[in-house]
Amino acid sequence: WVCLPSLTPPLPTRSMLTRLLTTIPLLPLLRPSSRLMSSSVGLSIPLAKSSLLTCTCVCFDVDSTVITEEGIDVLASHLGKGDEVAEWTAKAMGGNVKFEDALAARLGLIEPSKQSILECLELSPFKLSDGVDKFISTLHSKNVDVWLVSGGFRIMIEPIAEVLNIPKGNILANNILHDEGGNYVGFDSNEPTSRDLGKPAALNMIKRSKGHESIVMVGDGATDAQAKPPAVAFIGYGGVQDRETVREKADWFVYDFEELTEVVKGRE
Repeated sequence: WVCLPSLTPPLPTRSMLTRLLTTIPLLPLLRPSSRLMSSSVGLSIPLAKSSLLTCTCVCFDVDSTVITEEGIDVLASHLGKGDEVAEWTAKAMGGNVKFEDALAARLGLIEPSKQSILECLELSPFKLSDGVDKFISTLHSKNVDVWLVSGGFRIMIEPIAEVLNIPKGNILANNILHDEGGNYVGFDSNEPTSRDLGKPAALNMIKRSKGHESIVMVGDGATDAQAKPPAVAFIGYGGVQDRETVREKADWFVYDFEELTEVVKGRE
């Protein structure tokens, strides 16, 4: 008789299993992608999608939505007041303080001259959020009216609108007031976006002036969630700031503008 070696592989030892488990990169396998996270988050995703297919206007917040920064925080950092102003911004965006109070407090801390704002824009140009330019160009290609509705400042938003081919007349934002020498003297409190519940007021102005019956609001903050109604749907954006209070109020909460672009491509 000839003894043949066993063809059955040996059972792994404990040390072999330990080495195997510690060398497999588990985290990438377990961590969901942003698309998987966003695709199922929202109070009424079908409503949001159908609204994107039928609306005549989409309004965007700017800070931490269209761009990856909070404009006033960038300006404050440029003027050496970054930490103090960022605390007020977090309170305002989280809905923990009235927006008009936070706006007055932040501007009072920095008192930005016209020259300092222009210098900030030159030294620290804003960065667009990934995919937002494609989303907006797709909306334009489908003849959807696009507006920027922001608690930020018109002087800082106009360059962004130009890059995105949005007319200056389609901006509703705050105006910083300067004297003849360019010194800060305050802000225009008559602008609807300068106060709490300003965004629903701004959207109502757009509805009345342009005749839009169906508007979708896109933004990252509590003040954006306030825009429904009159918006027929609120889409929360978490690609920059993931706010729980916004997730809880959004019809659809996304982390990637590409998801919205794909829906809009389906418009006739």
